[in-house]
Amino acid sequence: MISDPFLRSVLDASAATRIKCLELLSNTAQSEPDTESLSLEKQIELSKQRKLLNAHLAQLRGMSRNAVLSVRHTKQNTAEARSEIDTLHLQLQNLYYEQRHLRGEIAACESYDHKYQQLPLISVEQFLEHNPDIAGGDENTLMVARIEHERKEREALESARQELLKKKQSLIAENKKRKDDLASLDNDLEKFIDAAKPIQKILEKEY
Repeated sequence: MISDPFLRSVLDASAATRIKCLELLSNTAQSEPDTESLSLEKQIELSKQRKLLNAHLAQLRGMSRNAVLSVRHTKQNTAEARSEIDTLHLQLQNLYYEQRHLRGEIAACESYDHKYQQLPLISVEQFLEHNPDIAGGDENTLMVARIEHERKEREALESARQELLKKKQSLIAENKKRKDDLASLDNDLEKFIDAAKPIQKILEKEY
């Protein structure tokens, strides 16, 4: 069933025009072939019907012209809407592709074997025991703080190691100096002993 108001008006005008056309044909067929022999009243009636029919036809032509223009306008709007929908669909496909790509990147990042995960960090419980102010932070903040704590601890250990290394080098140098002094003393003693041998021989002679 046609519900569009414009189409209904076109159909109604077309039906009215058809009726008027049929009435004019019927009246013309009933009249004598020679219009000159028709009465003036009959001629006026036929003229009125022709004018009325022409008015209906003009109305139909106007409606047809409006319908054509409306169809063209609708086609243009439809083409524009289709183009917009195609553009939006392409953008949506691009967003889906980007979404899949980002999900893949996120999954790769989550499964990546980060170096910080291999650090021998102290447990969370031990860290929070010494740093209770970090307890309310999120997981990322906690991990950064633990790594920073490990860095400071390692720097302190490295500093202590360097100090111990310096002491070690100093002790090694001191031990070497003592060894050199002892070796020199041994040398001097041997020389003294060698120098004292003639005196010892003289003292050993029996008189």
